[in-house]
Amino acid sequence: MNRRTVLTTLLAGASAPLLAACSSGITSLKGDGVGGDSGSSSGGLTIGTANFTENQILGYLYAGVLNAAGVKTTVKPNLGSREIVVPALRSGDIDLLPEYQGSLLLYLDKKATETEAGAMQNALATVLPNGLEVLPYAAAEDRDTFAVTRETADHYGLKTLADLRKVNGKLVFGAAAEMKKRVVGLVGLKEQYGVEFKEFKALDSSGPLVKGALKKGDIDVANVFTTDVDTAENGWVLLQDPKHLIPAQHIVPLIAARKADSKVRKALARLGNTLTTAHLTELNRLVDKEKQDPDRVAEAWLKKQKLD
Repeated sequence: MNRRTVLTTLLAGASAPLLAACSSGITSLKGDGVGGDSGSSSGGLTIGTANFTENQILGYLYAGVLNAAGVKTTVKPNLGSREIVVPALRSGDIDLLPEYQGSLLLYLDKKATETEAGAMQNALATVLPNGLEVLPYAAAEDRDTFAVTRETADHYGLKTLADLRKVNGKLVFGAAAEMKKRVVGLVGLKEQYGVEFKEFKALDSSGPLVKGALKKGDIDVANVFTTDVDTAENGWVLLQDPKHLIPAQHIVPLIAARKADSKVRKALARLGNTLTTAHLTELNRLVDKEKQDPDRVAEAWLKKQKLD
């Protein structure tokens, strides 16, 4: 999953909408431009994705439901980390991207303390840059987590992130480069748990580099996502998070408000109400394990769910 650089100029002009619970339990925002039809998708949308499998799949899922609703789309996959795709959205290079609630909130506000999905959705609306909106979040969720091998867990008695403190300076941590400066990363692990590592290796998050390094023993702790099928297959231990460093990570569309008309909102809401964490895990498996193309995987799933 990734998935927090503070943008100190983002607070001006933001409005704080109220929360209303949908019958499905998915939160909807009501506020300026949210839930209305102030935008227009008549010129089409460009969807960007981050540089990992799941986000690419989500980008093609977005494209599929929007195309089915009569909205022309272009997908620009694998653009890079949040530090690249969010500025691309702000500049107008892209119009829509799949995001993750907790990671996005902490990217925009390093001091945010909300961890529950509804509270985070409301908090997001108060810190978003002018011109951007978060639409209702999906049932599907994919959290960051920190994994060790069973052998490492047994050797050091590791069950929680707090346990890492007793082996300070002994273990090597592997993740995407940006995790070195993120709250859900080295910063938060040190501030909340007092954990320090012998070395940080810049690899990827829940990707082939970090998982390969964990298998080989080149790193001891890896950042992986909860929808990653390799965790169960390899018997890795996901360290528990008693202090709730890692917030809820429901999938949420982040969109340029000028494009968010009712056609777009309804299409993405249908997808969000249908897509579950189990679905997302299986879609990841088809791409990562079966080596299927993410656009084909997305297309087949949408057809099966009658969303095409």
